[in-house]
Amino acid sequence: MKIKDIRASVHTTSIDVPLLAGKVRGYGREEQKEFVFCEVETDEGLTGVALTGHFLARSVVAALKHHFLPVVADMDPREVEAVHERVWRKLNPRAMTGVVSSALSVLDIALWDINGKHAGRSVASLLGGARTELPTYVTFGFPQYDRETLAAAARLQLEHGFRAMKLVVGVDKGGWREDAARVRVVRETVGDDVDIMIDANYLFTPADAKFLCRAIEDYGITWFEEPLHQNDARAMADLRAHTRIPIAAGQMEGHRWRLRELVERQAVDILQPNACYCGGFTEARKAAHLAQIYNLPVAHGGGWPLFNMHTLAGLMNGWILEWHVGMVQVGELLFPDAPHPVDGRIAIPDLPGLGLAVNRDALRETLVPEH
Repeated sequence: MKIKDIRASVHTTSIDVPLLAGKVRGYGREEQKEFVFCEVETDEGLTGVALTGHFLARSVVAALKHHFLPVVADMDPREVEAVHERVWRKLNPRAMTGVVSSALSVLDIALWDINGKHAGRSVASLLGGARTELPTYVTFGFPQYDRETLAAAARLQLEHGFRAMKLVVGVDKGGWREDAARVRVVRETVGDDVDIMIDANYLFTPADAKFLCRAIEDYGITWFEEPLHQNDARAMADLRAHTRIPIAAGQMEGHRWRLRELVERQAVDILQPNACYCGGFTEARKAAHLAQIYNLPVAHGGGWPLFNMHTLAGLMNGWILEWHVGMVQVGELLFPDAPHPVDGRIAIPDLPGLGLAVNRDALRETLVPEH
């Protein structure tokens, strides 16, 4: 079996944010307006699909068409290590990230989808089959909410069966004090038996992150995700040493060496490789094995749960899956038969590959024309 073609395109859509009037362009944060859909075809007719996010989406498509395809054409899609080795040698010998990592991610995910279809097994099974279902948490706490609406949104997610939820911090005009007040509102709303995570998306200085941690330590926070600018491993290690709140990071890192830095610097309690950004399942598996050596769990952040659930279900130290209100709507649009959490848990499809059937009409409707 040989790789015959790589097709990639840029798409955009709008989402409904619960309790907000009107649709929001994109799927969450302001810059999240576009995503990349990729499909890899083999000479035997098997195809695999994948998504990656909004970072320089048009450049990712160009890289796949003009650089990746000539390098991997006619390779065996089952030999994922050989594919990675050739991509690194031909396209990325200096271990850069960004566009090249996003392009490698969708190529690799599509190859695992093909391999699962060829073997008649799910990707989670090919990765190790550690479990058949996962706990989930909902990312619901958008910055557009005021405190009252934030509380109402938290109650809504409780009604949907979630017992773990995450809200965004680091973007409010009121600074860390307003973030602390919003965390307090959510804790008072959901009670003590619900996990609360917070995510700063790299946006705090070390000082402000410490101020926030001190203000909310008694609220039983499950983790503080990517608190500091640039995912500065040195500074996060210092923050971790000065707070009781566990630190999580890694979802936007582009390869295993950056993830290794977080682990070896003792900067994290929870590692978060995201297959849609770090180099696909092949690289995420290596990151998870690294974390396991250090007795660290692997949790999901950064969205695209319909792909990343296979990593967490397949590997021994996989933990909890993010159900991002915005990105989930993209998944529901493109893959309408995909699974959903029930009472906070999601079953992994017992289907070959990713177990996702593509809505071709939705692909056409969301397509961004090439300029």
